[in-house]
Amino acid sequence: MSIIAWQYSFAQNTSKRIAFSPSSYTNAFTLNAKPVLYINSGDTVETETIDATGRDKNGVKIQKGGNPLTGPFYINNATPGNVLKITLKKISLNRNYAIHSQSFGSRALPDSISKKFKKFTNVKWRLDLQNGLASIDSSPIPYPNLPNFKIPVDPFLGCIGVAPANKKNEILSFFQGEFGGNLDFSAMRESSVLYLPVFHEGAYFYIGDGHALQGDGELAGNALETSLDVTFVVELINDPSFQIKYPRAEDSIYLMAMGMEKSIDKALKMATSGLLAWLQEKYHLSLEEATQVMGPCIEYTIAEIADPHVNVVAKIKKSILARIHN
Repeated sequence: MSIIAWQYSFAQNTSKRIAFSPSSYTNAFTLNAKPVLYINSGDTVETETIDATGRDKNGVKIQKGGNPLTGPFYINNATPGNVLKITLKKISLNRNYAIHSQSFGSRALPDSISKKFKKFTNVKWRLDLQNGLASIDSSPIPYPNLPNFKIPVDPFLGCIGVAPANKKNEILSFFQGEFGGNLDFSAMRESSVLYLPVFHEGAYFYIGDGHALQGDGELAGNALETSLDVTFVVELINDPSFQIKYPRAEDSIYLMAMGMEKSIDKALKMATSGLLAWLQEKYHLSLEEATQVMGPCIEYTIAEIADPHVNVVAKIKKSILARIHN
Protein backbone atom coordinates (compact mmCIF):
# COMPACT_ATOMS: atom_id res chain seq x y z
CA MET A 1 0.00 0.00 0.00
CA SER A 2 1.38 3.45 -0.91
CA ILE A 3 1.90 6.14 1.74
CA ILE A 4 -0.92 8.20 0.23
CA ALA A 5 -3.32 5.25 0.27
CA TRP A 6 -2.31 4.41 3.85
CA GLN A 7 -2.91 8.00 4.98
CA TYR A 8 -6.31 7.99 3.31
CA SER A 9 -7.22 4.69 4.95
CA PHE A 10 -6.05 5.96 8.33
CA ALA A 11 -8.12 9.14 7.96
CA GLN A 12 -11.17 7.12 7.01
CA ASN A 13 -10.79 4.86 10.02
CA THR A 14 -10.52 7.78 12.43
CA SER A 15 -13.60 9.60 11.14
CA LYS A 16 -16.50 9.50 13.56
CA ARG A 17 -20.28 9.45 13.35
CA ILE A 18 -21.73 11.89 15.87
CA ALA A 19 -25.36 12.29 16.93
CA PHE A 20 -25.84 15.88 18.10
CA SER A 21 -29.08 17.15 19.67
CA PRO A 22 -29.01 20.97 19.78
CA SER A 23 -30.15 22.79 22.92
CA SER A 24 -29.56 26.36 21.70
CA TYR A 25 -29.79 28.27 18.44
CA THR A 26 -28.57 31.55 16.98
CA ASN A 27 -30.11 33.99 14.52
CA ALA A 28 -26.85 34.99 12.86
CA PHE A 29 -23.90 33.55 11.02
CA THR A 30 -21.34 34.68 13.55
CA LEU A 31 -17.86 34.19 14.94
CA ASN A 32 -19.14 35.51 18.27
CA ALA A 33 -21.02 32.38 19.37
CA LYS A 34 -19.59 29.50 21.38
CA PRO A 35 -19.18 26.38 19.23
CA VAL A 36 -21.75 23.70 19.98
CA LEU A 37 -19.55 20.88 18.68
CA TYR A 38 -15.95 20.38 17.58
CA ILE A 39 -15.59 18.02 14.62
CA ASN A 40 -12.83 16.77 12.36
CA SER A 41 -12.72 16.77 8.59
CA GLY A 42 -14.55 13.66 7.43
CA ASP A 43 -16.79 13.29 10.50
CA THR A 44 -20.47 12.57 9.96
CA VAL A 45 -22.93 14.61 12.04
CA GLU A 46 -26.57 13.68 12.61
CA THR A 47 -28.58 16.62 13.93
CA GLU A 48 -31.79 18.63 13.45
CA THR A 49 -33.04 22.13 12.68
CA ILE A 50 -36.05 24.12 13.82
CA ASP A 51 -38.22 26.12 11.43
CA ALA A 52 -37.87 29.76 10.38
CA THR A 53 -40.33 30.89 13.06
CA GLY A 54 -38.42 29.16 15.87
CA ARG A 55 -40.65 26.09 16.29
CA ASP A 56 -39.18 22.63 16.74
CA LYS A 57 -40.29 19.21 15.51
CA ASN A 58 -43.02 19.13 18.17
CA GLY A 59 -44.38 22.52 17.14
CA VAL A 60 -43.06 24.18 20.30
CA LYS A 61 -41.62 27.68 19.94
CA ILE A 62 -38.14 27.50 21.49
CA GLN A 63 -36.35 30.38 19.71
CA LYS A 64 -37.26 33.75 18.26
CA GLY A 65 -38.11 33.73 14.57
CA GLY A 66 -35.88 34.81 11.73
CA ASN A 67 -34.21 31.63 10.50
CA PRO A 68 -32.73 30.21 13.75
CA LEU A 69 -29.57 28.25 13.03
CA THR A 70 -28.12 25.04 14.42
CA GLY A 71 -24.45 25.62 15.21
CA PRO A 72 -21.78 26.81 15.07
CA PHE A 73 -19.85 23.63 14.36
CA TYR A 74 -16.12 24.20 14.79
CA ILE A 75 -14.13 22.36 12.13
CA ASN A 76 -10.76 21.41 13.62
CA ASN A 77 -7.76 22.58 11.56
CA ALA A 78 -9.87 24.78 9.28
CA THR A 79 -7.98 27.97 8.45
CA PRO A 80 -8.68 31.02 6.25
CA GLY A 81 -8.13 30.14 2.61
CA ASN A 82 -9.39 26.58 2.98
CA VAL A 83 -12.59 25.42 1.30
CA LEU A 84 -15.29 23.45 3.10
CA LYS A 85 -16.88 20.61 1.17
CA ILE A 86 -20.27 19.88 2.74
CA THR A 87 -22.02 16.70 1.63
CA LEU A 88 -25.69 16.53 2.61
CA LYS A 89 -26.05 12.83 3.31
CA LYS A 90 -29.64 12.87 4.52
CA ILE A 91 -32.39 15.51 4.78
CA SER A 92 -35.76 14.36 6.01
CA LEU A 93 -38.96 15.84 7.42
CA ASN A 94 -39.54 15.28 11.13
CA ARG A 95 -43.03 16.75 11.67
CA ASN A 96 -46.37 16.65 9.89
CA TYR A 97 -46.96 20.30 9.02
CA ALA A 98 -45.39 23.34 7.40
CA ILE A 99 -46.21 27.05 7.21
CA HIS A 100 -46.40 29.09 4.00
CA SER A 101 -47.43 32.70 3.41
CA GLN A 102 -50.26 34.08 1.31
CA SER A 103 -48.31 36.66 -0.68
CA PHE A 104 -46.23 37.46 -3.75
CA GLY A 105 -42.79 39.03 -3.62
CA SER A 106 -42.40 42.55 -4.99
CA ARG A 107 -39.52 41.63 -7.34
CA ALA A 108 -41.63 39.04 -9.15
CA LEU A 109 -44.78 40.98 -10.03
CA PRO A 110 -46.01 44.53 -10.61
CA ASP A 111 -46.79 46.49 -7.45
CA SER A 112 -50.45 46.55 -8.47
CA ILE A 113 -50.53 42.82 -7.70
CA SER A 114 -47.94 42.32 -4.95
CA LYS A 115 -49.31 45.20 -2.83
CA LYS A 116 -52.65 43.43 -2.55
CA PHE A 117 -50.98 41.31 0.14
CA LYS A 118 -50.07 44.00 2.66
CA LYS A 119 -51.19 41.87 5.58
CA PHE A 120 -48.88 38.92 6.28
CA THR A 121 -51.04 35.80 6.45
CA ASN A 122 -49.74 32.33 7.30
CA VAL A 123 -51.23 29.24 5.69
CA LYS A 124 -50.82 25.82 7.29
CA TRP A 125 -49.94 22.83 5.12
CA ARG A 126 -50.22 19.16 6.05
CA LEU A 127 -47.18 16.98 5.40
CA ASP A 128 -47.89 13.32 4.66
CA LEU A 129 -44.60 11.83 5.79
CA GLN A 130 -45.47 8.32 4.67
CA ASN A 131 -46.37 9.24 1.09
CA GLY A 132 -44.17 12.32 0.71
CA LEU A 133 -46.99 14.72 -0.15
CA ALA A 134 -47.98 18.21 0.97
CA SER A 135 -51.52 19.60 0.95
CA ILE A 136 -53.22 22.76 2.19
CA ASP A 137 -54.94 22.57 5.55
CA SER A 138 -58.65 23.44 5.39
CA SER A 139 -58.28 26.11 8.04
CA PRO A 140 -58.02 28.97 8.78
CA ILE A 141 -58.23 30.08 5.14
CA PRO A 142 -60.60 28.32 2.71
CA TYR A 143 -59.39 27.67 -0.85
CA PRO A 144 -62.46 26.20 -2.57
CA ASN A 145 -60.62 25.40 -5.81
CA LEU A 146 -57.78 23.51 -4.11
CA PRO A 147 -59.39 20.76 -1.99
CA ASN A 148 -57.46 18.00 -3.76
CA PHE A 149 -54.27 19.92 -4.43
CA LYS A 150 -51.39 17.68 -3.33
CA ILE A 151 -47.76 18.10 -4.34
CA PRO A 152 -44.62 16.00 -3.76
CA VAL A 153 -42.28 17.29 -1.05
CA ASP A 154 -38.61 17.93 -1.80
CA PRO A 155 -36.96 18.93 1.51
CA PHE A 156 -33.83 21.06 1.60
CA LEU A 157 -31.88 23.50 3.77
CA GLY A 158 -32.57 27.18 3.19
CA CYS A 159 -29.64 28.32 5.34
CA ILE A 160 -26.15 26.84 5.18
CA GLY A 161 -22.98 28.83 5.71
CA VAL A 162 -19.98 29.88 7.77
CA ALA A 163 -19.00 32.93 9.82
CA PRO A 164 -18.45 35.85 7.40
CA ALA A 165 -15.45 38.13 7.12
CA ASN A 166 -16.96 41.56 7.75
CA LYS A 167 -16.17 44.12 10.47
CA LYS A 168 -18.29 42.33 13.09
CA ASN A 169 -17.62 38.80 11.75
CA GLU A 170 -21.38 38.41 11.88
CA ILE A 171 -24.47 38.80 9.74
CA LEU A 172 -28.13 38.04 10.44
CA SER A 173 -29.48 34.77 9.07
CA PHE A 174 -31.83 36.58 6.65
CA PHE A 175 -28.84 37.42 4.45
CA GLN A 176 -26.53 35.61 2.05
CA GLY A 177 -23.15 36.26 0.45
CA GLU A 178 -19.70 34.83 -0.09
CA PHE A 179 -20.04 32.97 3.22
CA GLY A 180 -23.17 31.12 2.04
CA GLY A 181 -26.03 31.97 4.38
CA ASN A 182 -29.71 32.22 3.49
CA LEU A 183 -29.25 30.69 0.04
CA ASP A 184 -32.83 29.42 -0.34
CA PHE A 185 -31.63 27.29 -3.23
CA SER A 186 -33.74 24.16 -3.62
CA ALA A 187 -30.77 22.12 -4.89
CA MET A 188 -29.40 22.05 -1.33
CA ARG A 189 -31.19 18.74 -0.89
CA GLU A 190 -30.11 15.25 0.10
CA SER A 191 -26.97 14.00 -1.75
CA SER A 192 -25.94 17.48 -2.91
CA VAL A 193 -22.51 18.99 -2.19
CA LEU A 194 -21.82 22.62 -1.29
CA TYR A 195 -18.41 24.31 -1.34
CA LEU A 196 -17.82 27.33 0.91
CA PRO A 197 -14.75 29.51 1.49
CA VAL A 198 -13.32 29.62 5.03
CA PHE A 199 -12.65 33.03 6.61
CA HIS A 200 -11.76 32.11 10.20
CA GLU A 201 -10.05 29.34 12.14
CA GLY A 202 -12.63 26.63 12.74
CA ALA A 203 -14.89 28.04 9.98
CA TYR A 204 -17.92 28.21 12.35
CA PHE A 205 -20.40 26.27 10.23
CA TYR A 206 -24.20 26.63 10.53
CA ILE A 207 -27.37 25.07 9.08
CA GLY A 208 -31.06 25.97 9.40
CA ASP A 209 -34.28 27.20 7.76
CA GLY A 210 -35.75 23.84 6.79
CA HIS A 211 -38.06 23.70 3.78
CA ALA A 212 -40.42 20.91 2.76
CA LEU A 213 -40.71 22.44 -0.72
CA GLN A 214 -39.98 25.72 -2.51
CA GLY A 215 -40.33 26.96 -6.05
CA ASP A 216 -37.46 28.88 -7.67
CA GLY A 217 -37.09 32.38 -6.27
CA GLU A 218 -39.06 31.82 -3.06
CA LEU A 219 -41.91 33.70 -4.74
CA ALA A 220 -44.12 34.11 -1.67
CA GLY A 221 -41.33 35.35 0.58
CA ASN A 222 -40.98 31.97 2.24
CA ALA A 223 -41.19 28.28 1.39
CA LEU A 224 -43.12 25.46 3.05
CA GLU A 225 -41.33 26.20 6.32
CA THR A 226 -40.72 23.26 8.64
CA SER A 227 -38.15 21.45 10.79
CA LEU A 228 -35.74 18.81 9.50
CA ASP A 229 -33.46 15.96 10.47
CA VAL A 230 -30.10 16.47 8.77
CA THR A 231 -27.00 14.32 8.34
CA PHE A 232 -23.92 15.96 6.84
CA VAL A 233 -20.21 15.41 6.32
CA VAL A 234 -17.75 18.31 6.25
CA GLU A 235 -14.35 17.85 4.60
CA LEU A 236 -11.50 20.35 4.43
CA ILE A 237 -9.95 21.14 1.06
CA ASN A 238 -6.50 22.71 1.29
CA ASP A 239 -5.57 22.98 -2.36
CA PRO A 240 -4.13 26.21 -3.82
CA SER A 241 -5.58 25.28 -7.21
CA PHE A 242 -9.13 25.23 -5.78
CA GLN A 243 -9.87 28.69 -4.41
CA ILE A 244 -13.40 30.08 -4.44
CA LYS A 245 -14.84 33.53 -3.80
CA TYR A 246 -18.51 32.55 -3.69
CA PRO A 247 -20.40 29.32 -2.98
CA ARG A 248 -20.31 26.52 -5.51
CA ALA A 249 -22.34 23.32 -5.55
CA GLU A 250 -22.77 20.08 -7.39
CA ASP A 251 -25.15 17.14 -7.53
CA SER A 252 -25.41 14.09 -9.76
CA ILE A 253 -26.50 16.25 -12.71
CA TYR A 254 -24.91 19.70 -12.50
CA LEU A 255 -21.90 21.79 -11.58
CA MET A 256 -23.30 25.05 -10.14
CA ALA A 257 -21.89 28.45 -9.19
CA MET A 258 -23.83 31.08 -7.25
CA GLY A 259 -23.88 34.84 -7.47
CA MET A 260 -25.55 37.10 -4.92
CA GLU A 261 -26.10 40.81 -5.46
CA LYS A 262 -28.79 43.46 -5.09
CA SER A 263 -29.80 43.16 -8.75
CA ILE A 264 -30.39 40.15 -10.96
CA ASP A 265 -27.99 41.34 -13.67
CA LYS A 266 -25.10 41.75 -11.20
CA ALA A 267 -25.86 38.40 -9.56
CA LEU A 268 -25.97 36.72 -12.98
CA LYS A 269 -22.55 38.11 -13.91
CA MET A 270 -21.11 36.88 -10.61
CA ALA A 271 -22.59 33.40 -11.07
CA THR A 272 -21.38 33.16 -14.65
CA SER A 273 -17.89 34.27 -13.62
CA GLY A 274 -17.83 31.63 -10.90
CA LEU A 275 -18.83 28.85 -13.28
CA LEU A 276 -16.31 30.05 -15.89
CA ALA A 277 -13.52 29.96 -13.29
CA TRP A 278 -14.53 26.46 -12.19
CA LEU A 279 -14.54 25.10 -15.75
CA GLN A 280 -11.16 26.66 -16.48
CA GLU A 281 -9.69 25.17 -13.29
CA LYS A 282 -11.23 21.72 -13.68
CA TYR A 283 -10.97 21.24 -17.43
CA HIS A 284 -8.06 23.60 -18.24
CA LEU A 285 -10.12 25.48 -20.81
CA SER A 286 -8.88 28.65 -22.40
CA LEU A 287 -11.24 31.61 -22.33
CA GLU A 288 -11.95 31.05 -26.01
CA GLU A 289 -12.68 27.34 -25.46
CA ALA A 290 -15.01 28.22 -22.58
CA THR A 291 -17.17 30.30 -24.93
CA GLN A 292 -17.84 27.16 -26.98
CA VAL A 293 -18.75 25.03 -23.96
CA MET A 294 -20.79 27.54 -21.97
CA GLY A 295 -22.54 29.37 -24.80
CA PRO A 296 -24.58 26.39 -26.06
CA CYS A 297 -24.97 24.60 -22.72
CA ILE A 298 -25.22 26.96 -19.73
CA GLU A 299 -28.41 27.09 -17.68
CA TYR A 300 -29.58 29.54 -15.02
CA THR A 301 -31.78 29.27 -11.95
CA ILE A 302 -33.08 32.29 -10.07
CA ALA A 303 -32.86 30.67 -6.65
CA GLU A 304 -33.90 33.63 -4.49
CA ILE A 305 -35.60 36.96 -5.15
CA ALA A 306 -37.41 37.57 -1.84
CA ASP A 307 -34.35 38.58 0.21
CA PRO A 308 -32.34 41.83 0.06
CA HIS A 309 -29.90 40.10 -2.30
CA VAL A 310 -30.84 38.02 -5.33
CA ASN A 311 -29.28 34.56 -5.69
CA VAL A 312 -28.70 33.50 -9.29
CA VAL A 313 -27.17 30.10 -10.07
CA ALA A 314 -25.22 29.36 -13.26
CA LYS A 315 -25.01 25.64 -14.00
CA ILE A 316 -23.98 23.13 -16.61
CA LYS A 317 -24.71 19.42 -16.95
CA LYS A 318 -21.93 16.99 -16.03
CA SER A 319 -22.95 14.79 -18.94
CA ILE A 320 -22.00 17.65 -21.28
CA LEU A 321 -18.70 18.26 -19.52
CA ALA A 322 -17.80 14.55 -19.75
CA ARG A 323 -17.46 15.00 -23.51
CA ILE A 324 -14.67 17.56 -23.26
CA HIS A 325 -11.82 15.06 -23.06
CA ASN A 326 -13.50 12.14 -24.84
